[in-house]
Amino acid sequence: MEAGTLKLEEIQKRITELTPEQAYEEIEAGGDHVLLDTREPHEYAEAHLEGATLVPPAEVAERIDEIAPDPSQRIIVYCRTGSRSARAVHQLQEQFGYDNIANVSGGIVEWQQKGLPVAEAEGMTSGQRERYSRHTLLPEVGVEGQIKLLSSKVLLLGAGGLGSPTALYLAAAGIGTLGIVDDDVVDESNLQRQVIHTTDRVGEPKTSSAKQTIANLNPDVEVIEYRTRLDAGNILEIIKDYDIIVDGADNFPTRYLLNDASVRLRKPVVSASILAFEGQISTFVPFEGPCYRCLYPTPPPAELAPSCGAAGVLGVMAGVMGLLQANEVIKLAAGIGEPLIGRLLLYDSLGTRFTELKVRRDPECPICGPDAPEITESEMGKFPDYELFCA
Repeated sequence: MEAGTLKLEEIQKRITELTPEQAYEEIEAGGDHVLLDTREPHEYAEAHLEGATLVPPAEVAERIDEIAPDPSQRIIVYCRTGSRSARAVHQLQEQFGYDNIANVSGGIVEWQQKGLPVAEAEGMTSGQRERYSRHTLLPEVGVEGQIKLLSSKVLLLGAGGLGSPTALYLAAAGIGTLGIVDDDVVDESNLQRQVIHTTDRVGEPKTSSAKQTIANLNPDVEVIEYRTRLDAGNILEIIKDYDIIVDGADNFPTRYLLNDASVRLRKPVVSASILAFEGQISTFVPFEGPCYRCLYPTPPPAELAPSCGAAGVLGVMAGVMGLLQANEVIKLAAGIGEPLIGRLLLYDSLGTRFTELKVRRDPECPICGPDAPEITESEMGKFPDYELFCA
């Protein structure tokens, strides 16, 4: 019977297995042995046994000659839980004649549970390695990507419908610093969609309520409150130290102000909006794709863009679009995937349909176009009257 068709239980009966304690004693005793780690590189980066040689499962057969040319040499093999390494041991034993080889039962997981030493990734505590283990298992993220998330600073404009789910999942993902800008207090009508707040916090500042929830969810995250409304006088000072801005604003003057300021400071903005049963989202990275003004040179008339307070909104819409915003932020912060740059994603909840539109930079855009006037140092903090512009 071929090794690939054998069940794990049958393979384990045919090979030598060591408990983590037995393997540790043998390794500590020294001697001429080879220690093989048969996992993937991102797993090895998270934590491994000191002195181990990484050989992913698919490469064991072709690399064993260079690692252990003598089939009689002592080889100790481990993986995450002992299953992949058991199959590797069986293959080397049956097909290549390695007769002095053993598998570590339970793998590095049981090894760590027994309190035995491992070489751990720098930049993360043992608690963080456990909390974010499902992230670090992803090759696209890994330890390096998680450390990027932990060192990222993200500013949320609003702790309302969009800001609530975005904040929750960014906090859960381990974004190191979350700034929250909101001058409102929790109202009972918010609770249908603003899931970061609770009934007992009605009347409290939204930034304070959000901070309490995030602290209970993930103490790794530093929350900075801005109990104010963004305006031309404070926006540059507030956004300048953040890596990514999440736009959950509920009015056009703030959106245009944010766009113009973020382009000046070259800050990426993940922008979404919801109304009734529909939502839309795009990611604006200055000079890599269009800006908000490229899409909307002028705001729509009021009758075509009523507020949620006037027209209503399905509560779950905030969750769908807010989570898409969180997804965009994580991709930008970790440097993975394909963000929605130059793409506008529309969502219709009644039909459960997504529609993607391609969007290009406007060569005549007054903010990011090639002919846009250069902003001097003295003019950096000067902005037009957006209330008048949007009236």
